[in-house]
Amino acid sequence: MIIAGVGLTVLVVLVVGVAVARKVDGDSANYLVAGRRLGVPLVAVSLTAAAVDSNATVGNTDLTSQFGFWSGASLALGLSICLLLTGLFLAKPINRMKLFTLGDYFRIRYGRPTEVVASVVMLLSFVTLLAGNLVACGFLLERFARIPYAWGVLLSVLLVLAYTVAGGLFSDAYTAVIQTAITLVAAVSLLAWVALSFGIVVPAGMGPFDLGQLTDSAQGAPVNWATLVSLGIGDIVAIDFMQRIFGAKSPEVAQRSCFAAAGFTAVIGTVFALVALTASAVLGITTADGPVLYTLLAEHAPPLLAVVVLSGIVAASFSTASGAILATSAIAVRNLWGRRRIVVGGADPLLRWTRLAMVPICALGALLAIRVSQTGILLTLAFDLMLACLAAPFVLGVFWRRPGAVAALTAAGVGLVVRLTLLALTPTLYGVPNDLLYVPNTLVGPGFDGWATLVAAVVGIGTYVLVGWLRPRPADERASEAEQLAALDRELADVEQGTAPAAAGAAA
Repeated sequence: MIIAGVGLTVLVVLVVGVAVARKVDGDSANYLVAGRRLGVPLVAVSLTAAAVDSNATVGNTDLTSQFGFWSGASLALGLSICLLLTGLFLAKPINRMKLFTLGDYFRIRYGRPTEVVASVVMLLSFVTLLAGNLVACGFLLERFARIPYAWGVLLSVLLVLAYTVAGGLFSDAYTAVIQTAITLVAAVSLLAWVALSFGIVVPAGMGPFDLGQLTDSAQGAPVNWATLVSLGIGDIVAIDFMQRIFGAKSPEVAQRSCFAAAGFTAVIGTVFALVALTASAVLGITTADGPVLYTLLAEHAPPLLAVVVLSGIVAASFSTASGAILATSAIAVRNLWGRRRIVVGGADPLLRWTRLAMVPICALGALLAIRVSQTGILLTLAFDLMLACLAAPFVLGVFWRRPGAVAALTAAGVGLVVRLTLLALTPTLYGVPNDLLYVPNTLVGPGFDGWATLVAAVVGIGTYVLVGWLRPRPADERASEAEQLAALDRELADVEQGTAPAAAGAAA
């Protein structure tokens, strides 16, 4: 019954995703940014579905049951902080720029070399994010459908690819309505069942008001702060979040959608953390038997509730994976390869090649998911890289016009080297063994876990500020920004008038 119910949800999502694909109408602007016609309901639910993924649910419950509320809930609360900050400061100015991808911002603001470097970092980050969501789907199919984990990962990525390749952001936004509705119902139903069956039981020292988790190193404070900072700030440079903001029909819509999604994300993340604390305290469930949430649903919950919650997890994972696949492929084609939008005189090359690029992106994500079967750490590591390399050039660069390409490139390079070096030296990663990239050494111990994120962030941001202050942006870069903005305006205007020149297919 459980797998049949989840399968029905997947089928509905696929049907809706493919059905709305006709809205693309052969135009990459419809495919990548939904024609910039999305209102608050669609943008808000798509942002929520992107935030409340498998890491904020399955990863959240695993970490909460082991280390306390702030260890797991920080995954969702960090994303909520990110959406709040984005709404307060960035949604309006970024929506006004009429970008197609976040890589466009780095080209316009800093030039082509920075666009390439930033795009490579974003590709690495979001392939990791994609993998984190595939891990949860692989475990779910292994546990409930008896499908081997690796085959479950491959099946999941193929299903997401099926509707994403068809409808792009339109498919993502419309399926997000279903996905978010299921997730909200699942969260409320799960909390109500746990409260009525067992009460809400919080083990001593592990609850939301036990602030030692945020002040005491022995209770994991560095790791918890690293999670909040990495997701709260690093996730601002999230290409899937930004893709949805680009698709909003006005700056005001973009801002209000961020605020609504921030509230939904915080509530859902808190619910799953409280459920995990009760499950570990009352039922003695641990990660030794697999993901805590899956064990709770398989062995203790009523079948109908299990169907709803698991459907919510799969739906949320599919939404995040879909957004990651779309945005990553668009950056690979538009910002690395330099393809541009054409809708007259033949097929739009940006649309065609973005669809084709999804195949290798999905393959890389699936391989990483099979290699590193951890849910929570993959999400946070993805945004560790963004925090150390790109957060300052993006967030500060929108408002502080003094730094130029030298500051952005230096910060990205230094941040990447420092973060990867600390990753290789630290034996644990957010409380679990570092199976991703660890070089045995006697220099760094498990106590440095969490600090690696914060140190790399300070170095990356500090480098941008220092170099930006010492090396002001030259006049030719300011002139180049004006030219790039004019080129983007021409690209939009030419297509709207049906006069896009053939030369528009070349890289700007």
